[in-house]
Amino acid sequence: MDFQNRHVVVTGGIGALGLAVVEGFLRSGAELHVPYLHAAEAERFPLRGSARVHLSGPVDLASEAEVTRFYATLPALWASVHLAGGFAMGGIAETDRAALMHQLEMNFVSCFLCCRSAAIAMRTGDGGRIVNVSARPALEPRTGAGMSAYAASKAAVAALTQALGEELARDGILVNAIAPSILDTPANRAAMPTAKHELWPKVGEVAATILFLASAENRVTRSAVVPVYGRS
Repeated sequence: MDFQNRHVVVTGGIGALGLAVVEGFLRSGAELHVPYLHAAEAERFPLRGSARVHLSGPVDLASEAEVTRFYATLPALWASVHLAGGFAMGGIAETDRAALMHQLEMNFVSCFLCCRSAAIAMRTGDGGRIVNVSARPALEPRTGAGMSAYAASKAAVAALTQALGEELARDGILVNAIAPSILDTPANRAAMPTAKHELWPKVGEVAATILFLASAENRVTRSAVVPVYGRS
């Protein structure tokens, strides 16, 4: 897949999956634009010295004004990949309105605002690609027991993806999402030390799926929410 001279946004690019995605785009020739919220995380990002990685921040992705301003500064945009989000366990009795709204803002509102700004930018060019991140509980809601706010926020991302895939297809903008199960990351291993880690999807493998969906080689796939479960 060739991203030579193509400009790509990756939100959440400084996380474990984000690093794998940014590395994949770099190998394929892309120019990366990575917004961040916390300066300390950006300073630890191992690719911050790359000439083709442009860090921007702080950017609050749940703020319409800040997201609009960030996308307005970009060159001609080809792809926007939205990995930013957050996870929280919590049964219904322990999840108050503030906790619910926090999950919705981190996972759904941020995705919606980035999709909006990306679509506006891409409509002025030759189309493009948008890739969102949903989650397994969005496709299998019963697996969201004990984390209903998270599951609902990711289900909203899935619905948004399918609706936008239909809305933007005539503009040459293909919108898709991935739906991971538990990713094989150091943080997840530490949180679940007795789990069968070998069954979890690896971040490099999930990144490869994202790169294809974001590429010009993807000519027909849209409105898909692709399960990336590995063997879990």
